[in-house]
Amino acid sequence: MTYFGFLLRFVVIPIVILLGVALWDRRQGRKRASSLRSWPVWSAIGLHIIIALLYTTPWDNYLVATGVWWYDPALVTGLTLGWVPIEEYTFFILQTLLAGLWLAFLARRLEFKDQSMPAPLRLWLPVFLGVVWLIAVLTLASGFAPGTYMALVLVWALPPIALQLLFGADILWRYRRIVLLSIIPLTLYLSAADSLAIGWSTWTIDPEQSFDILLGGVLPIEEFVFFLITNTLLTFGIVLVWAEESHERLAAIKQQWEKRIKRSAV
Repeated sequence: MTYFGFLLRFVVIPIVILLGVALWDRRQGRKRASSLRSWPVWSAIGLHIIIALLYTTPWDNYLVATGVWWYDPALVTGLTLGWVPIEEYTFFILQTLLAGLWLAFLARRLEFKDQSMPAPLRLWLPVFLGVVWLIAVLTLASGFAPGTYMALVLVWALPPIALQLLFGADILWRYRRIVLLSIIPLTLYLSAADSLAIGWSTWTIDPEQSFDILLGGVLPIEEFVFFLITNTLLTFGIVLVWAEESHERLAAIKQQWEKRIKRSAV
């Protein structure tokens, strides 16, 4: 199957279905939870598309250039930006659209209660991510080939996730139902679709630069981790942008900085 054929069947069709549901919900007067309306749906999605393209493009080009994965030339158009085919950039956009529309679908159906996040969890989550990130860096520095793909995923993705948690772990905890109901289904769905694409040889993961641990006998564990992490990044980011608590926190931080600047100027 061609890469664009894969995108049409497994990403575009779900997006069209979610758009249809969104239009139906609008006619029925169904809205997102009031505490998740600080930004319009499409503004948040558009922002994350831009971030996804800017942040992922150099990383993805490096992986393709170094042979961590490659594409069957007969199954892509041949149009590339750098080392990466145009279909891959299209996937960045479509995955963000899919995640944003699925989150909006959930936000129109779930209610949320104020619940405090356990203090130790808020403290130790970023620390844990930092330790994992350091191990990944050391793996790359050691030249351990089978750990290359996993380490590159973790080194690339964990810093922004840690920043999201440092800013708003308690906010994400309050909305943990929508967070989990976004991350888990999207990860399982895209991993299953990815298994099919790998089986069709639309793209291939280098067995020498991965652990060769295959979930279901097909999917490299690194691919599952990739979808888990990218869906986490998108879900955390969009929920934080939507949440009214985030904007209140940003306003408070801005006031603190303005006070400090005034004091330093005196």
